[in-house]
Amino acid sequence: MPHFDTIIKNGTVVDGTRVPRYRADIGIKSGLIVALGNLKTSQAASVIDASGHIVAPGFIDLHTHYDAQIHWDAYCTISSWHGVTSVTIGNCGFGFAPLHAQDAERAMLALSRNEAIPLEPMKVSIQADWETFPQYMDALARLPLGINISHLFPVAPAVAYEMGGFDAAKQRFPNEQETRAIIRHLHTALDAGAVGWSAQRFVPESRISVQRDYDGTPMITDMLPDEFYLALGRALAERGEGCIQFSQSGAGESLLGIEADFIFLEKLAAESGRPLLYNSVEIFDAHPESHQSQLKWIAEANGRGRRVFGQAVTARAPVRMTLEHWNMFDGSPLWREATLGTVEEKKAKLSNPELRQAMRQDYDQGGFETLDLAFGALTRYIARKVRNPELKPIYEGLSVAQIAEREQKHVVDAMLDLSVADDLRTEWAGPTTNASIEGYQDVMNSPYTMPGLSDGGAHVKFITPAIYPTEVLSWLVRDAGIISLEEAHFRLSGMPAWAAGFKDRGSLRPGMAADIVVYELEQLRSLPEEVAYDLPTNEWRRVQKAEGYRHILVNGVTIFEDGQCTQATPGKLLRHGAAV
Repeated sequence: MPHFDTIIKNGTVVDGTRVPRYRADIGIKSGLIVALGNLKTSQAASVIDASGHIVAPGFIDLHTHYDAQIHWDAYCTISSWHGVTSVTIGNCGFGFAPLHAQDAERAMLALSRNEAIPLEPMKVSIQADWETFPQYMDALARLPLGINISHLFPVAPAVAYEMGGFDAAKQRFPNEQETRAIIRHLHTALDAGAVGWSAQRFVPESRISVQRDYDGTPMITDMLPDEFYLALGRALAERGEGCIQFSQSGAGESLLGIEADFIFLEKLAAESGRPLLYNSVEIFDAHPESHQSQLKWIAEANGRGRRVFGQAVTARAPVRMTLEHWNMFDGSPLWREATLGTVEEKKAKLSNPELRQAMRQDYDQGGFETLDLAFGALTRYIARKVRNPELKPIYEGLSVAQIAEREQKHVVDAMLDLSVADDLRTEWAGPTTNASIEGYQDVMNSPYTMPGLSDGGAHVKFITPAIYPTEVLSWLVRDAGIISLEEAHFRLSGMPAWAAGFKDRGSLRPGMAADIVVYELEQLRSLPEEVAYDLPTNEWRRVQKAEGYRHILVNGVTIFEDGQCTQATPGKLLRHGAAV
């Protein structure tokens, strides 16, 4: 009878705790690490030869939106292709529980624009046969899971549930009775295994409030007052458990170097006494003062004893978009209005002379400046693919600035004339706005930041930031040398596990779950972006796969070997931060 189900032999272990790397074999039994040392292959039912490879804990991605995709993709790709073995869903206050049956499609509609998740795949894949959050957790536990799932309690559906629906909840603040009821939902969610609660609050009038509802209005969570969130924070304090994930542009509104006001967030961390996952620390090459001001506040808050962690965008992910689907200029009221509706409605609005004049005037008066920083200057967008065969040889490969100069047009007209003539299917490639190695050095030098913010499962037609673990290891560690391998694996696994209350994974120690990546550092890379028609209803998304990962194990079972899926589904729903 073998002592182990699997031995990973002859690897270099980087265990996720900052301990210096060392040579050891890892013995796995019943999904757990049970031994590290010099182990005999004769003692194992199977052996993985890791000679010349790094053996490290699977990556933990705390900011994803796989709430929809998990219903049709057990592996939560793109993330699992890049070594992620556990994800958290229910971020930013969005999700599907608690939920009245009549609000199910409305919840999907919100995500279809806010997180740019295609609607039809959701409608055919999500059978909303639950109502309460505990019922939803039970439904998730019954799904085949390729990787592990933890869940935050999302604020928006709970508020909608108690206030008569998603639209009614935007008309006023919850009263005292409703707030108490929502807090009761939070308690039942925590009892069922939620790891905390989440919300987004983007200032509605701000030009960086780009994550809007399907009709262009702010999300429920954008409109809720400080005291409501503080009451939710105090509920965690009463229990002494859970974390808070909070996305807030009002507190982090420093895209133009404006000094941020973090008073509310620090009060939330203080009154809850729990870890606060602040979203997001972003690098804008043209304005380093933005991330520097965020890092300064995070350090000062920790210096005052608050547990505040900055979740940082650590993947270079330039935008690829068409105006058929694009929503990330929603910070501009004019662009938001013009890009709502069907393709024909959008074409009509984008061709309207009065709206065009207003868009040109807004652009000339600096109205696009903030969006330029986040998504790249409009003039630098390139017509990467033109679908109309008559227009293709004329425009493909030209930038908006080149088209404007050639045709003596305003840059807004240069982009919109071509898009409308091409049935809104022209694919525009935006510039990379976050490639400054100095910026990444700032972010990684902070002891309070975690790589990630993959947004996995969201914005699937525009960006692929879920490649971030491979970016961190291949670029920031191997090529740029701004962070050690040991520190990188701590930030990718050990630190997020601690911050979000994971109890049984995040490091390679006896007794921990055998979530493990085995890879060749010198061969590690993200593959070029491609379009995959792999969503239900034959919908498409942008993806990037990886090379260099030899084995990816979840709970002791290999789910990918040299990039090929084994079809095994050993993932678990992590209740209270553990597989129970």
